[in-house]
Amino acid sequence: MPDRLIAVMTSFNRRAATLACLARFGAAARQAGIEPNAILVDDGSTDGTAVAVRKQHPWVEMMAGDGTLFWNRGMHQAQARAMERGADYLLWLNDDTDLLPDAIVILLNIERTLRHKHGKPVMIVGSTADRETGRLTYGGHIAPQRWRPFSYQRTWHATEPVECHAMNGNVVLIPMQIAHAVGNLDPVFEHAMGDIDYALRARAKGFRVFVAPGFVGHCSNNSASGTYRDSNLPLSTRWKKIMSRKGLPPRSWSHFTRRHGGLAWPIYFIWPYFKLIVGEVNRIKLGMSRQK
Repeated sequence: MPDRLIAVMTSFNRRAATLACLARFGAAARQAGIEPNAILVDDGSTDGTAVAVRKQHPWVEMMAGDGTLFWNRGMHQAQARAMERGADYLLWLNDDTDLLPDAIVILLNIERTLRHKHGKPVMIVGSTADRETGRLTYGGHIAPQRWRPFSYQRTWHATEPVECHAMNGNVVLIPMQIAHAVGNLDPVFEHAMGDIDYALRARAKGFRVFVAPGFVGHCSNNSASGTYRDSNLPLSTRWKKIMSRKGLPPRSWSHFTRRHGGLAWPIYFIWPYFKLIVGEVNRIKLGMSRQK
């Protein structure tokens, strides 16, 4: 009997992208010999996402949010429901990701191969590429310097699986055995960081995380324009954005650094805020010196 898999998803006002994502997931699941199953938390969309999904993909179990969940807490609710229902695997899937037809076949085959090799289940991260450029956008990460544990670099190989330390949650295959051992995503995180935290927690429990070879889908990079990383914005605006849910909110960031930063966590906590201010001051000084 084929392994049973449930896709875990959340959405907000991306009706067309969500429908396309579910259609491609359904096709990839059927190619793997699996009946498609998904749990989607629609976080208060006003564009008709929920109605359209129920009509076009009746195999999706819909859950309603109130617009305050954002990515991590929406995924937390969806995974909690998936773990209640039971399955052999969970598949984290961003609703703006278009899976390739053989994506699930690849992910399952790699997991089974590495499970046999290492004697226990492993998590498999799928890499995505930009549809236009073909460049790597999301996937697994490594921390090459021990003294900078949160300075991650992407890791990828065209033909071989590679081990990673952290991950983006766009496409991740999680054996249910690992989900029960590690638990759910931590709802303390307001939007981001929950995926990286989950990989680190899994590794702390003795489970290994690997990046599947090649690409399993397409997903465009989120632009830095208009975010706290956008140096064209005034400092006051960048500061508000870094403090917001979609930036680096202090409650989430302090929780993350306390958990994974060891004794040096206060330094890791303060560094991005300090760097933002100092960088802006230096930029202003440079501009003033050029005017002289």
